[in-house]
Amino acid sequence: MTAQQHTHPLYFVGAGPGDPELITVKGRRLLDQADLVIYAGSLVNKALVEDLSCSCFDSAGMDLREIIDMMVQAHRDGKLVVRLHTGDPAIYGAIREQMQELDKQEIPYEVIPGVSSAFASAAALKKELTVPEVTQTVIFTRQAGRTPVPEPESLKNLARAQATMCIFLSVSLIDTVTRELVEGGYMPQTPVAIVEKASWPDQTIVRGTLENIGERIKESGIRKTAMIIVGPALDEASTKASKLYASDFSHEYRSKSL
Repeated sequence: MTAQQHTHPLYFVGAGPGDPELITVKGRRLLDQADLVIYAGSLVNKALVEDLSCSCFDSAGMDLREIIDMMVQAHRDGKLVVRLHTGDPAIYGAIREQMQELDKQEIPYEVIPGVSSAFASAAALKKELTVPEVTQTVIFTRQAGRTPVPEPESLKNLARAQATMCIFLSVSLIDTVTRELVEGGYMPQTPVAIVEKASWPDQTIVRGTLENIGERIKESGIRKTAMIIVGPALDEASTKASKLYASDFSHEYRSKSL
Protein backbone atom coordinates (compact mmCIF):
# COMPACT_ATOMS: atom_id res chain seq x y z
CA MET A 1 0.00 0.00 0.00
CA THR A 2 1.43 3.40 -0.95
CA ALA A 3 1.37 6.50 1.23
CA GLN A 4 -1.41 7.89 -1.02
CA GLN A 5 -3.61 4.89 -0.22
CA HIS A 6 -3.62 5.46 3.54
CA THR A 7 -7.13 6.20 4.76
CA HIS A 8 -6.30 6.95 8.38
CA PRO A 9 -3.67 8.76 10.42
CA LEU A 10 -1.75 7.42 13.38
CA TYR A 11 -3.55 8.08 16.68
CA PHE A 12 -2.23 9.19 20.06
CA VAL A 13 -4.95 8.21 22.53
CA GLY A 14 -5.36 9.25 26.15
CA ALA A 15 -6.22 6.13 28.13
CA GLY A 16 -7.54 8.05 31.13
CA PRO A 17 -6.38 7.71 34.73
CA GLY A 18 -6.89 3.99 35.24
CA ASP A 19 -10.54 2.98 35.28
CA PRO A 20 -10.99 1.37 31.83
CA GLU A 21 -14.43 2.98 31.54
CA LEU A 22 -12.88 6.45 31.73
CA ILE A 23 -11.41 6.26 28.24
CA THR A 24 -13.39 8.27 25.69
CA VAL A 25 -15.83 6.53 23.37
CA LYS A 26 -13.63 7.54 20.42
CA GLY A 27 -10.52 6.20 22.12
CA ARG A 28 -12.25 2.88 22.84
CA ARG A 29 -13.43 2.60 19.24
CA LEU A 30 -9.94 3.22 17.89
CA LEU A 31 -8.48 0.56 20.20
CA ASP A 32 -11.04 -1.94 18.95
CA GLN A 33 -10.23 -1.09 15.32
CA ALA A 34 -6.45 -0.94 15.70
CA ASP A 35 -3.98 -3.23 13.98
CA LEU A 36 -1.13 -2.17 16.30
CA VAL A 37 -1.25 -0.71 19.81
CA ILE A 38 1.84 0.54 21.63
CA TYR A 39 0.94 1.36 25.22
CA ALA A 40 2.69 2.82 28.25
CA GLY A 41 2.62 -0.37 30.26
CA SER A 42 3.79 1.05 33.58
CA LEU A 43 0.62 3.13 33.99
CA VAL A 44 -2.04 2.10 31.47
CA ASN A 45 -4.56 -0.35 32.87
CA LYS A 46 -3.93 -3.71 31.17
CA ALA A 47 -7.70 -4.25 30.99
CA LEU A 48 -7.75 -1.80 28.09
CA VAL A 49 -5.54 -4.00 25.90
CA GLU A 50 -5.89 -7.57 27.17
CA ASP A 51 -8.87 -8.45 24.95
CA LEU A 52 -7.67 -6.77 21.78
CA SER A 53 -7.15 -8.97 18.73
CA CYS A 54 -4.37 -6.79 17.32
CA SER A 55 -0.63 -6.74 18.05
CA CYS A 56 0.12 -4.96 21.37
CA PHE A 57 3.52 -3.82 22.62
CA ASP A 58 4.48 -2.40 26.00
CA SER A 59 6.70 0.63 25.45
CA ALA A 60 8.23 0.51 28.95
CA GLY A 61 11.38 -1.15 27.63
CA MET A 62 11.54 0.75 24.34
CA ASP A 63 13.38 3.96 23.52
CA LEU A 64 12.08 6.74 21.27
CA ARG A 65 13.70 5.40 18.09
CA GLU A 66 12.26 1.91 18.60
CA ILE A 67 8.78 3.32 19.20
CA ILE A 68 8.93 5.59 16.15
CA ASP A 69 10.30 2.91 13.86
CA MET A 70 7.56 0.47 14.86
CA MET A 71 4.79 3.02 14.41
CA VAL A 72 6.09 4.33 11.09
CA GLN A 73 6.58 0.88 9.58
CA ALA A 74 3.10 -0.25 10.62
CA HIS A 75 1.56 2.94 9.26
CA ARG A 76 3.37 2.53 5.94
CA ASP A 77 2.10 -1.03 5.79
CA GLY A 78 -1.43 0.41 5.88
CA LYS A 79 -2.17 -0.54 9.49
CA LEU A 80 -4.19 1.51 11.95
CA VAL A 81 -1.76 2.43 14.72
CA VAL A 82 -2.70 3.58 18.24
CA ARG A 83 -0.13 4.98 20.66
CA LEU A 84 -1.88 4.64 24.02
CA HIS A 85 -0.79 7.06 26.74
CA THR A 86 -1.93 7.32 30.35
CA GLY A 87 -4.29 10.11 31.44
CA ASP A 88 -4.36 12.92 28.91
CA PRO A 89 -1.31 12.86 26.63
CA ALA A 90 -0.98 16.67 26.79
CA ILE A 91 0.13 16.53 30.46
CA TYR A 92 3.59 14.97 30.94
CA GLY A 93 2.74 12.65 28.06
CA ALA A 94 6.11 12.87 26.24
CA ILE A 95 4.27 12.99 22.92
CA ARG A 96 5.97 16.17 21.68
CA GLU A 97 9.15 14.41 20.62
CA GLN A 98 7.15 11.61 19.02
CA MET A 99 5.07 14.07 16.99
CA GLN A 100 8.20 15.93 15.90
CA GLU A 101 9.68 12.68 14.57
CA LEU A 102 6.46 11.87 12.73
CA ASP A 103 6.44 15.39 11.25
CA LYS A 104 9.95 14.80 9.90
CA GLN A 105 8.73 11.68 8.13
CA GLU A 106 5.47 13.30 7.00
CA ILE A 107 3.33 10.79 8.87
CA PRO A 108 -0.16 12.19 9.64
CA TYR A 109 -1.47 11.81 13.18
CA GLU A 110 -4.26 12.92 15.50
CA VAL A 111 -4.41 13.29 19.28
CA ILE A 112 -7.44 11.98 21.15
CA PRO A 113 -7.70 13.59 24.62
CA GLY A 114 -8.22 11.63 27.80
CA VAL A 115 -9.21 12.18 31.43
CA SER A 116 -6.24 13.50 33.40
CA SER A 117 -5.34 11.99 36.76
CA ALA A 118 -5.73 15.52 38.15
CA PHE A 119 -9.43 15.46 37.36
CA ALA A 120 -9.85 11.87 38.49
CA SER A 121 -8.23 12.89 41.78
CA ALA A 122 -10.59 15.84 42.18
CA ALA A 123 -13.50 13.49 41.51
CA ALA A 124 -12.23 11.02 44.10
CA LEU A 125 -11.99 13.86 46.63
CA LYS A 126 -15.44 15.15 45.61
CA LYS A 127 -13.91 18.60 45.27
CA GLU A 128 -14.18 21.48 42.82
CA LEU A 129 -10.73 22.88 42.12
CA THR A 130 -12.03 26.42 41.66
CA VAL A 131 -14.08 28.23 44.31
CA PRO A 132 -15.65 31.69 43.85
CA GLU A 133 -13.77 34.44 45.70
CA VAL A 134 -11.24 31.86 46.92
CA THR A 135 -9.33 30.71 43.83
CA GLN A 136 -10.09 30.73 40.13
CA THR A 137 -6.78 29.30 38.99
CA VAL A 138 -5.46 25.74 38.81
CA ILE A 139 -1.74 25.10 38.32
CA PHE A 140 -0.44 21.80 36.93
CA THR A 141 3.20 21.32 37.84
CA ARG A 142 5.82 19.03 39.37
CA GLN A 143 8.72 19.18 41.79
CA ALA A 144 12.16 19.21 40.20
CA GLY A 145 13.88 15.83 40.37
CA ARG A 146 15.74 13.92 37.66
CA THR A 147 13.79 16.13 35.27
CA PRO A 148 14.67 19.75 36.09
CA VAL A 149 12.11 22.55 36.35
CA PRO A 150 12.83 26.14 35.20
CA GLU A 151 13.52 28.29 38.26
CA PRO A 152 10.64 30.73 37.62
CA GLU A 153 8.35 27.68 37.82
CA SER A 154 9.69 26.31 41.11
CA LEU A 155 7.03 25.38 43.64
CA LYS A 156 8.26 28.21 45.84
CA ASN A 157 7.63 30.76 43.09
CA LEU A 158 4.32 29.27 41.97
CA ALA A 159 3.05 29.22 45.56
CA ARG A 160 2.83 33.00 45.51
CA ALA A 161 -0.36 32.73 43.45
CA GLN A 162 -2.15 30.96 46.33
CA ALA A 163 -4.05 28.97 43.69
CA THR A 164 -5.04 25.32 43.63
CA MET A 165 -2.00 23.27 42.67
CA CYS A 166 -2.05 19.78 41.18
CA ILE A 167 1.47 18.45 41.62
CA PHE A 168 2.34 15.46 39.46
CA LEU A 169 5.14 12.92 39.86
CA SER A 170 6.38 14.31 43.16
CA VAL A 171 4.99 12.34 46.10
CA SER A 172 8.39 10.69 46.74
CA LEU A 173 9.71 14.22 47.36
CA ILE A 174 6.90 15.24 49.69
CA ASP A 175 9.16 16.86 52.31
CA THR A 176 10.74 19.09 49.66
CA VAL A 177 7.33 19.86 48.19
CA THR A 178 5.81 20.97 51.49
CA ARG A 179 8.86 23.02 52.44
CA GLU A 180 8.88 24.92 49.16
CA LEU A 181 5.14 25.57 49.28
CA VAL A 182 5.34 27.02 52.79
CA GLU A 183 8.41 29.08 51.89
CA GLY A 184 6.49 30.38 48.88
CA GLY A 185 3.58 31.65 50.94
CA TYR A 186 1.08 28.89 51.70
CA MET A 187 0.18 28.73 55.38
CA PRO A 188 1.30 25.52 57.15
CA GLN A 189 -2.39 24.82 57.82
CA THR A 190 -3.25 24.81 54.10
CA PRO A 191 -5.19 21.63 53.26
CA VAL A 192 -3.53 18.96 51.13
CA ALA A 193 -4.80 15.70 49.68
CA ILE A 194 -2.80 12.87 48.13
CA VAL A 195 -4.64 10.51 45.79
CA GLU A 196 -2.76 7.36 44.86
CA LYS A 197 -3.94 5.51 41.72
CA ALA A 198 -7.01 7.68 41.22
CA SER A 199 -9.97 5.69 39.80
CA TRP A 200 -8.22 2.31 40.22
CA PRO A 201 -9.79 -0.35 42.50
CA ASP A 202 -6.94 0.14 45.02
CA GLN A 203 -7.18 3.93 45.04
CA THR A 204 -5.92 5.47 48.29
CA ILE A 205 -6.59 8.95 49.68
CA VAL A 206 -4.55 10.65 52.38
CA ARG A 207 -5.64 14.07 53.68
CA GLY A 208 -3.84 16.55 55.89
CA THR A 209 -2.17 19.94 55.91
CA LEU A 210 1.21 21.13 54.73
CA GLU A 211 2.56 20.74 58.25
CA ASN A 212 1.56 17.09 58.72
CA ILE A 213 1.06 15.52 55.28
CA GLY A 214 4.69 14.40 55.02
CA GLU A 215 4.42 12.19 58.07
CA ARG A 216 1.06 10.83 56.97
CA ILE A 217 2.45 9.90 53.56
CA LYS A 218 5.35 8.05 55.18
CA GLU A 219 2.89 6.12 57.36
CA SER A 220 0.71 5.28 54.35
CA GLY A 221 3.53 3.73 52.34
CA ILE A 222 2.63 5.70 49.21
CA ARG A 223 5.73 6.04 47.02
CA LYS A 224 4.58 6.87 43.49
CA THR A 225 1.62 7.03 41.08
CA ALA A 226 0.02 9.69 43.25
CA MET A 227 -1.36 13.19 42.73
CA ILE A 228 -0.78 15.97 45.27
CA ILE A 229 -3.54 18.60 45.38
CA VAL A 230 -3.04 21.60 47.63
CA GLY A 231 -4.82 24.90 48.19
CA PRO A 232 -7.72 26.66 49.87
CA ALA A 233 -10.24 25.05 47.50
CA LEU A 234 -9.88 21.90 49.63
CA ASP A 235 -11.02 23.72 52.78
CA GLU A 236 -13.79 21.56 54.26
CA ALA A 237 -15.20 24.50 56.24
CA SER A 238 -15.64 26.84 53.27
CA THR A 239 -19.26 27.66 52.38
CA LYS A 240 -18.49 29.85 49.37
CA ALA A 241 -20.92 29.17 46.53
CA SER A 242 -21.07 30.09 42.87
CA LYS A 243 -23.46 32.88 41.87
CA LEU A 244 -24.58 30.83 38.87
CA TYR A 245 -27.58 29.31 40.64
CA ALA A 246 -28.19 32.03 43.22
CA SER A 247 -31.79 33.31 43.25
CA ASP A 248 -30.64 36.95 43.16
CA PHE A 249 -28.31 36.46 40.17
CA SER A 250 -29.70 36.88 36.67
CA HIS A 251 -28.10 35.89 33.39
CA GLU A 252 -28.99 35.23 29.77
CA TYR A 253 -31.16 32.22 30.58
CA ARG A 254 -32.75 33.21 33.89
CA SER A 255 -34.09 36.35 35.55
CA LYS A 256 -33.39 36.84 39.23
CA SER A 257 -36.16 36.12 41.71
CA LEU A 258 -37.97 39.12 43.10
